[in-house]
Amino acid sequence: MKLSFRLMDENDYDFWMDMHYESIHILENKPAKLELLNDPNLKKYHEDWGRQGDRALLALVDDVPVGAGWYRLFDESNRGYGFVDHETPELGIAVMPAYRGQGVGVKLMQALIQQAQKDGFSSLSLSVDLSNQAAVRMYEKLGFVYCGMSGTSWTMKLV
Repeated sequence: MKLSFRLMDENDYDFWMDMHYESIHILENKPAKLELLNDPNLKKYHEDWGRQGDRALLALVDDVPVGAGWYRLFDESNRGYGFVDHETPELGIAVMPAYRGQGVGVKLMQALIQQAQKDGFSSLSLSVDLSNQAAVRMYEKLGFVYCGMSGTSWTMKLV
């Protein structure tokens, strides 16, 4: 398996939206993709993509996209679920089911963290549903720590 990463471009938008949908941890009765992604609480994660502080990376296996990681800045007036402050981008990540459990997510997160550092960000934040214990463990191994709760999800920050 030849794993590589690259910045997302406009041709990757549909795949990236598929990954947004995959990143939303709903185990039962998950709404359809367009319905869920157009919910006002979730639309803010992709609407007007390309503004200052937006960045997305694709994970590719043999040059075929299998996952994506991204981050975006929010502020007090438009908070994301993993909001900690206006200087810390909130990230999202998803890997296609067939590629989970093979280290793709960890390596994608490491590449995303490196990209954020190159972009001048000293930290990242995220929101993770507590029922998604595999993700919680991965984030903790990467240095993320609990810093709050939003609904049934932890807010975590890279320290």
